[in-house]
Amino acid sequence: MSPLAETAGLLADRTRAAFCLALLDGRAWTAGELARRAEVRASTASEQLTRLVEGGLLTEERQGRHRYVRLAGPEAAALIEALASYAPDATRPRNLSHSVRLSAEARARTCYDHLAGRLGVALADAMLGRSLVADDAGLAVTPAGRIWLADTLDYRHPESTRRPLVRSCLDWTERRPHLAGALGAALCAAALERGWVRRVGSGRAVKVTPVGSEAFRELLGMEAVVG
Repeated sequence: MSPLAETAGLLADRTRAAFCLALLDGRAWTAGELARRAEVRASTASEQLTRLVEGGLLTEERQGRHRYVRLAGPEAAALIEALASYAPDATRPRNLSHSVRLSAEARARTCYDHLAGRLGVALADAMLGRSLVADDAGLAVTPAGRIWLADTLDYRHPESTRRPLVRSCLDWTERRPHLAGALGAALCAAALERGWVRRVGSGRAVKVTPVGSEAFRELLGMEAVVG
């Protein structure tokens, strides 16, 4: 079997796919937490997580009796987010609670370590509109954008890193791109640390705060709905 077929096979199982989607919040989860999220037995979760780790999509950490897993990196997150955008029933709610969660995630959520949903797409549009990012011959941060990153987010891209400064990530709810890469990660980290957005429960959804709404307006000239 080819490596492509093997990777596709890992995500062809509903339980494994549910685990990977949950882990798009960028945090480490225990096997028990993921089992409850996917509504499967602990033994089933452990078996499926082992397959995902062995397949290279997840990494694991052990602390005492607890086993934590997280996505293997930005590349794994980008693959899962892109595949989710092609799923015909990805935004079809199964029940009321699922509908509420999907609605919140569609407004604003984390996609691994960057912002997604309508908020993420609006941020991408604003940065393109202000020429902080350009898409003339492939997505790139402009000189003005590098200055903005340093002055506003206190971020300077290290030359030694292999991670691109910016890349496009297809948003699975908006079906339009939001910004990933080091820029997306720096923006998301600043938004959480400075209280521009706050997490909603234990999932991927985030809410824009009044402080964040004002910050996005001042820094990028965009209107972000509070809550």
